[in-house]
Amino acid sequence: MHIKALLTERIETALAQCGAPGPAIIKVSGRPDFGHYQANGIMALAKKAGQVPRDLALSVMDAVDLTDVADRLEVAGPGFINIHLNAAWIASELASDAALITTSTTPLRVVVDYSSPNLAKEMHVGHLRSTIIGDAYARTMEALGHLVIRQNHVGDWGTQFGMLLTHMQDIGANSVDLSDLEAFYRAAKVRFDEDADFASKSRSTVVALQSGDPKVRGWWQQFIDISLSHCQELYTRLDVSLTPQDVCAESSYNDDLPVVVADLTQAHLLTESDGAMCVFLDEFTGKDGAPLPVIVQKSDGGYLYSTTDLAAIRYRNKTLNADRAAYFVDARQSLHFRQIFSVARVAGFAPERLHLEHMPFGTMMGKDGKPFQTRTGGVVKLADLLDEAQARATALVKEKNPALDETSARSIGNVVGIGAIKYADLSKNRTSDYVFDWDLMLSFDGNTSPYLQYAYSRISSIFSRGEVDRAALSGTPILNEEAEVNLGLSLIRFQETLEQIAAEGFPHHLCAYLYDLATRFMQFYETCPVLTSEGATRHSRLLLAARTAQTLQEGLNLLGIRTIERM
Repeated sequence: MHIKALLTERIETALAQCGAPGPAIIKVSGRPDFGHYQANGIMALAKKAGQVPRDLALSVMDAVDLTDVADRLEVAGPGFINIHLNAAWIASELASDAALITTSTTPLRVVVDYSSPNLAKEMHVGHLRSTIIGDAYARTMEALGHLVIRQNHVGDWGTQFGMLLTHMQDIGANSVDLSDLEAFYRAAKVRFDEDADFASKSRSTVVALQSGDPKVRGWWQQFIDISLSHCQELYTRLDVSLTPQDVCAESSYNDDLPVVVADLTQAHLLTESDGAMCVFLDEFTGKDGAPLPVIVQKSDGGYLYSTTDLAAIRYRNKTLNADRAAYFVDARQSLHFRQIFSVARVAGFAPERLHLEHMPFGTMMGKDGKPFQTRTGGVVKLADLLDEAQARATALVKEKNPALDETSARSIGNVVGIGAIKYADLSKNRTSDYVFDWDLMLSFDGNTSPYLQYAYSRISSIFSRGEVDRAALSGTPILNEEAEVNLGLSLIRFQETLEQIAAEGFPHHLCAYLYDLATRFMQFYETCPVLTSEGATRHSRLLLAARTAQTLQEGLNLLGIRTIERM
């Protein structure tokens, strides 16, 4: 049930009846008891309508029909309306929402562009945020019934590949030699910078690659296949839903790039500037007021990321028939995407029905306030980060449960470690930088993945100890105690939380919701005995426990984090 939508619709109807039509703002109360929603925005509407805010709030309170939903309404402050939901209504919603998630009646075709590593190198920590934030968004959209088309726009083209392919052939490299792509790249780069003959051969290789030379294309395909296998290993370890079928690389648009330039020329959008072909739009200027170009073809005839991105937008419109295209790319590319989206609109590559969204994110920082690095100042490989997470988590699991055998401890440690890495990132507002801290992310206290995984396993233990099949439970819970009401209210907010993520692309809202839910359950568990209760009360509390476990498991799954029955 989307409670906010229901309350908003009825409050807005009442506002119109009271002569102050407009959008109401409904939010969850921040009060510790979590017992109500609040309608605000009334002050602005009252001012616009020439009314006293508190008088308007009182009028709305009299006019709105919430008798089936709320116990009482009250005006607070200068014009807020507090809405205290009815416990019986909450209970009935829990009984009726057996499916947990209601799918959209108007599903969209949504392209999600995420991860997109450069295949010249191994994936590093800089690829983590795009990969896991984009994946959480894609999973959530699918859960809500939308058709999600994942697009892994990997970098597999350009000048650097001439250097890499030439080095690969000179040393007779094979899959074993390419097991460390980072070392391979560094060795090729040193040769390119220090050996003029090698640099010349590399440039010739680029020309042959772009011209479709079969031999060079064969070398290139070998390198790309090995690079993609490295990526897929990490996606599997991270429980990320990307597959090889989701790869739609830069190279796939190569044949369309001259067509993009031709179409921009035909639309009279291109201007030559210092030999390069550019699009100048009035809305983009530098600090000095000079126009900022979107360069689509260099003076030497080469193409740029902007050309490829325009071709990708056209493909996503014409071939994929997308309604939305969400790009999970770091915030430093914000200007690039604003320009590309604007050019695509003006050129007719993206009609108004196609909603283009850049979903920017900040940087993972070290405790020194600088981008996260190794102790020697190098880039941290993503594989090394995951290895350390799993090792630290396994040691922690052994410490907390010494009786566990080595295999079980390692298995649990792998799940806890990967979950901790992902949740530490996903729980932060994606537009903010955040500080990477092993101790915080692996803590069993606070808003962390280990805390939520432990909460789930603790609920599972209730059913195993009581020998109760939670899947067989049914009926309507009884919400008498305050802790029962607060837990029930938290449970029925799951749908609106997911819809907020679908609208805005901020998975940290789901993390905050799950942490609140787990906290509400712990409060409920401490004050409302479950297994030692009797009759209808015991059945009701088992229902609440089962629904909480189901919601925690599904919520963590949408974040790409696994749960464990025993920790």
